[in-house]
Amino acid sequence: MRKSISVAFFSTVATLLILGVAVMGLSQLVLFSRYFAQERFDTLDDVGELAGRTVGYFWDDITRREEMDSALDQLDLIGESANVYLFFTDAQGQVVLASSSDHLAREQIPGEVLDNVERAAQEAGGVYHELGRMKDSFDEEFYVSARPIARDNVTEGYIFVCASGQMLDDFVGRFASNFLLSACLMLICASVLTMFLMRSLTEPLHRISEAAQKFGGGDFSVRVEDVEGDGEIADLARTFNTMAANLQQIDSSRGQFMGNIAHELRTPMTTIKGFIDGILDGTIPPELHNHYLQLVSQETGRLARLVQNMLDLSKLESGEYQVNARMFNIWETLTGVALSAEQRINDGQIDLEGLTMDERVLVYADPDLIHQVVYNLLDNAIKFTPAGGVIRFSVEKLGPEAEISIWNSGQGISPEALPFVFERFYKEDQSRGLHARGAGLGLHICKVLVNLSGGQIRVESKQGEWCRFVFTLPVEVPGRGDLLKLTDDTTAPGPEGAARR
Repeated sequence: MRKSISVAFFSTVATLLILGVAVMGLSQLVLFSRYFAQERFDTLDDVGELAGRTVGYFWDDITRREEMDSALDQLDLIGESANVYLFFTDAQGQVVLASSSDHLAREQIPGEVLDNVERAAQEAGGVYHELGRMKDSFDEEFYVSARPIARDNVTEGYIFVCASGQMLDDFVGRFASNFLLSACLMLICASVLTMFLMRSLTEPLHRISEAAQKFGGGDFSVRVEDVEGDGEIADLARTFNTMAANLQQIDSSRGQFMGNIAHELRTPMTTIKGFIDGILDGTIPPELHNHYLQLVSQETGRLARLVQNMLDLSKLESGEYQVNARMFNIWETLTGVALSAEQRINDGQIDLEGLTMDERVLVYADPDLIHQVVYNLLDNAIKFTPAGGVIRFSVEKLGPEAEISIWNSGQGISPEALPFVFERFYKEDQSRGLHARGAGLGLHICKVLVNLSGGQIRVESKQGEWCRFVFTLPVEVPGRGDLLKLTDDTTAPGPEGAARR
């Protein structure tokens, strides 16, 4: 059967309380019993000493009737005042005088008891103590204090002072009843307080559990409310809310991504299908076939780039890609990428500035990764540079790293969009109109690749005039472990509903 945390906690507390009360009760009972016994024996010793002095004055004449009656009267008075009874024996243990003989089972005290009294007189300060029946001399248990009566170091008799052991039983009974009553009241109060405490502790846990169940059912908007403080439960609630917000953001970004991908796939496929159908059914005349087949080829290449970007990003973020870093000239990469895009640059009537083969700046990175970074940045610059615009390259060595920048004239990026341009799926232009091509992966891949190469990337822009992407790379072979690894900040999705420009 499922046991809730409240039941488990209450059971544990109740068990500990009961065990604690039991241990405390037993220890108190033992201590009080010892104290009670010691108090009884001290009282009996005092009475025995008094009675011994009283009877000692006429011990020699104890056998005469009138003296015995007088001594007996005095013993009765002492016994009644101290709630004890006394008796005397001769040296052989024969009872010769007793304040009461109701509890004596025999008139002769066993010699073993007398030996114990003698031994106690020599070893324990002169008094023998016992709680028992004194070798069946009594019909019930008694507290016994005994000492010898000696004259000239010769024992002439013994004095026994006794108190009923029933007094201890009565004391234990009263103590047990009072202790049980107090323990029950304490347990009831502790149980009530524990229930209130558990309610205050478990109520936030119940809210967290309910929120987690709803969250597991697909409701990513659920949050744990009204949990405050600095304790572990409050930390758990805040952690849950943070996790829920992140997962909701991821889910929203995933939904946006799927919409983007669906649109990006549907648009070229629809175009391709329309052109092919037009060629097949004769709508497009034969003299225009080559033109439309070139458009089909362009759309096919667009699909291939989209799929490749998705595969590259998946491989990078899963850690499958192995970085093969070495020293190489960054200008060769910049020039090679620019030459490969020469046709697009010429078609767009864009001027290139800053490219040179005369300079040589060595950087330490994976050439293939950096080629992809430069390709994505240049592709982005070409898309957003108007006809007659300029794209400018520059490389500057700054201490242990080189700073590479690609600048382009044009509309630039709005200040509101600048913090998000490197996030996955972010597009500044949500209209999917002119220059809204791509699925929002290129710049995010650039950030991942640059970080993986041990550098950083940033963007600068003046809206309506220009935009500049800058990234850094080490110019020396770093120490082992110095290359940056993929971290959460390089793979975190952008703001909800966003997709890169």
